Amino acid sequence: MTQLIPHPLEPLDADEMRRTAAILRADGKLPESVKVIAFTLREPTREDLRAFDAGRVLEREVFAILLDGTNSETEEVVVSLSAGRVVSSRRSSGVQPPIVFGELREAERAVHEDPRWQAAMRRRGITDFSLCMVDLWSAGNFGTDAPGQRLSRALTWVRAHPADNGYAHPVDGVITIVDLNSMKVVAVEDHRLVPVPAGDGNYTATAVGTLRADVRPLEIRQPAGPSFTVDGHEVRWQKWRFRIGFSYREGLILHTIGYEDGGRERPVLHRAALSDMVVPYGDPRPGYFHRNAFDAGEYGIGISANSLALGCDCLGEIRYFDAVVADIRGEPETIKNAVCLHEEDAGILWKHTDWRLETVEVRRSRRLVVSFIATVGNYEYGFYWHFYQDGSLELVVKMTGVISNGALDGDTVPPWGEVVAPGVYGPIHQHFFNVRLDATVDGPRNSVHEVDTVADPPGPENPHHNAFRTRSTVLARESLAQRMVEPRAARFWRIVNPSSRNRLGGLAGYRLMPGENVAPFAAPDASVSRRAGFMTKHLWVTRYDPVERYAAGDYPNQHPGGAGLPAYTAADRPIEDTELVVWYTFGAHHVVRPEDWPVMPTVSLGFMLKPDGFFDRSPALDVPRSPAHQAAGDAPRCH
Repeated sequence: MTQLIPHPLEPLDADEMRRTAAILRADGKLPESVKVIAFTLREPTREDLRAFDAGRVLEREVFAILLDGTNSETEEVVVSLSAGRVVSSRRSSGVQPPIVFGELREAERAVHEDPRWQAAMRRRGITDFSLCMVDLWSAGNFGTDAPGQRLSRALTWVRAHPADNGYAHPVDGVITIVDLNSMKVVAVEDHRLVPVPAGDGNYTATAVGTLRADVRPLEIRQPAGPSFTVDGHEVRWQKWRFRIGFSYREGLILHTIGYEDGGRERPVLHRAALSDMVVPYGDPRPGYFHRNAFDAGEYGIGISANSLALGCDCLGEIRYFDAVVADIRGEPETIKNAVCLHEEDAGILWKHTDWRLETVEVRRSRRLVVSFIATVGNYEYGFYWHFYQDGSLELVVKMTGVISNGALDGDTVPPWGEVVAPGVYGPIHQHFFNVRLDATVDGPRNSVHEVDTVADPPGPENPHHNAFRTRSTVLARESLAQRMVEPRAARFWRIVNPSSRNRLGGLAGYRLMPGENVAPFAAPDASVSRRAGFMTKHLWVTRYDPVERYAAGDYPNQHPGGAGLPAYTAADRPIEDTELVVWYTFGAHHVVRPEDWPVMPTVSLGFMLKPDGFFDRSPALDVPRSPAHQAAGDAPRCH
């Protein structure tokens, strides 16, 4: 029996998770030996959605990832909730799905009970093992592990007391290798005996002591309520319209982003979400070289989402969205207030003073913010999508939390990091994020142009040597669309619709504006470079394929490399005037500072999409004056 649903992109709810588990159990696919890695919505394709818009009813389907601990086989199952049955199933050997929360506590218990690990702790004077924190770091792939084992290279920290910040006391030199299928310790490596730092690293108000006394209240009020409306997971704000989705791996997803212009809704993006991320560390020593976490692909940034709190994570008139994920047995777990939606002031939108007429026209800008925050071990990552009144769209990633660290061996500071506190060492590292932008700029068929600014050579047409202009190059094939940021050329990229022109004759498009960025320092043949090939280029463009979802491939955990974007682009498909996907990689370079300790002030980075020929003139002209300005009437000044 076909079941009607409000919209095929609505995220799975708790009841749908339970029904999925029940269908799998009835089919014999969930015995005790099988772990549920994820249940996620099997999203309709572009073609499916076009059919839905034309009136066709779509089946509600779930994509399930299961792991059999007895043979380490991964099974991908498609479950039809509409028909109440398993639609398809595929088993794979030699891949490892993400590490999930259901494995963390059990693995930590296995480490605590291992006599080899206990002996390593006692050598350092640690006898109360209940105070030890064991973080499961992904094992990576260095060609040294037995095939088929589901491994973690776990690191240890110790609290001075139950409420202590354990990350202030790294137990350096000890690496515990855990098989997450058998939940047994495979080996304990004890490379060097280093004193455990004893200094306090607590950052609560009680621990800090005297706080600033001159911080006055700052209130954000919207007496008439917010300007956005929400229907299920569809959001309308100003002239924007989009849908909110969520998955265990990507976290927040934005669907069907469009902008109303002249009475018609014009599409911009079909889908936008974090695709993957990786954090390569620059210290080559044991205990550090394997720290190359793919926080989305190896753990799941969505299942790591926080429950957000008013006044702490978000301010103003807030609308929250819960997220539902499956636990290791397939039971639903609700992350309350996982996604925050609110408006905020964004400074001046536009202004001009006519000094001859003594008139001023100025408009305040506001933006709509859709955000979520994830905690992955020691780090926090906040993802903030900003919608602006001038048609621009921005992603800002905010990083905070506690740096991954180690202990100093005497007074010698390794050249691969810095001292952040007495005895505490912070290694140099980088953070790379890749965002998948399923482009539909003014329609389904798009092209991408690379735009550089070049100086004209001296000559008769440039007698004063001051001329410069832009040079646009069409990225015609996937092999040509693997590009780097080039600030010396003021490089940006235009996503255009070759069939849509504005009134001035130009192509309707959106400009991808790079923000802060960096290139990787790991060598091309390094393990992390092979496994995170996406980080070697800032821009990739591929022909649209709904199966190609993740920049590092479906299962980067313990993968030897080459998957994801390098594999997707190997066919070198043409990408002009067709359905395409733009993948943008941006990175932060973190040379740690004492000021990053004991908790790191927020570091922000990201990129912006700005309309470029999409409109005939500024779309922000119709924004009204602010209430304060309106109250001033026709006064010559805006107070």
